[in-house]
Amino acid sequence: MLLLGLGALLFQTGCGSHAEEKEEAPKYPATSALFQDTTVVRDYVCQIRAMQHIELRALEEGYLQDILVDEGAHVKEGQLLFRIKPILYEAEVQKAQAEAEYAEIELRNTAALADSNVVSPNELAMAKAHYAMAKAELGVAQAHLGFTEIRAPFDGIIDRFHVRKGSLVNESDLLSELSDNSQMWVYFNVPEAEYLNYKKNELTGNRTQVKLRMANNEIFDRIGEITTIEADFDNTTGNIAFRASFVNPDRLLRHGQTGNILMESRLKNVLLIPQKATFEVLDHRYVYVIDKDGVLHTRRIEVGAELQHLFVVTEGLASDDRILLEGLRKVKDKEKVDFDYLVPDSVMKHLELYAE
Repeated sequence: MLLLGLGALLFQTGCGSHAEEKEEAPKYPATSALFQDTTVVRDYVCQIRAMQHIELRALEEGYLQDILVDEGAHVKEGQLLFRIKPILYEAEVQKAQAEAEYAEIELRNTAALADSNVVSPNELAMAKAHYAMAKAELGVAQAHLGFTEIRAPFDGIIDRFHVRKGSLVNESDLLSELSDNSQMWVYFNVPEAEYLNYKKNELTGNRTQVKLRMANNEIFDRIGEITTIEADFDNTTGNIAFRASFVNPDRLLRHGQTGNILMESRLKNVLLIPQKATFEVLDHRYVYVIDKDGVLHTRRIEVGAELQHLFVVTEGLASDDRILLEGLRKVKDKEKVDFDYLVPDSVMKHLELYAE
């Protein structure tokens, strides 16, 4: 019995060793970078401003008699918004009106006397000057009276009130703000290299259109167009400010909002690799390059832009380098592996977001 048990044990051990020898080493898919032209969408933080946004201030001192609109109301050009109590200014107009009438009567009498050679031409000239001065003072008084009414200089939306009815306001006190948001100006900063690419496209006649991603991550339903670029670069950041214009017929956008500008940029003759063929260590990107003997070598790369499932590689890789596509967590540097080489075109058509 002892001999039979020992024989069975040796038989099982031999079979297990034989099975292990039959297990094949895993094969990993590998590929190369794809060398071609592409379009990348760049993302810029932006500030959204109304095309016209002004402060409404008091032009005269007095008590605020009427507020004729509400906060957030849509107003029309010329619509009366605020009225300062006009009693004093009305009295000044009446006084100036009386003085102007008196000067006019005086002028008529002097003119009649001058025709009869009773008064000298100089007295007639002085009467004309006095009448002109009285009319000018009347015009000033009427202007001051007109300043007691604050009207909308354009169509827009009223902001919050900084005063209330009955408040004593001084000249130049802020009453509210008015925004015309029928068209919005969106400002964003662009690095120098991307500015040069934009100008190059512009010279070839290709106008760059942009999209706006709002704070809720939805894309605004109108396409914008870059309308102007600031004169100088910011020396501290190396950026220059762009301004894009968006029509806003539904008044969805408001002054002061934030978002992101999405601008397409054409890249020529760049290297594209799958994102899942890379791994990150201390904020640097790496790939496993496979040499002619099938040995893995860790290599650092520089990523110039990010596309969906793809990276644009600017440094560290050549188009004929073979890189490990999957299984990056199962291997290590200097390890020899078996691999199946996949054509880059085929790989790019069947990309998945995450590596195994």
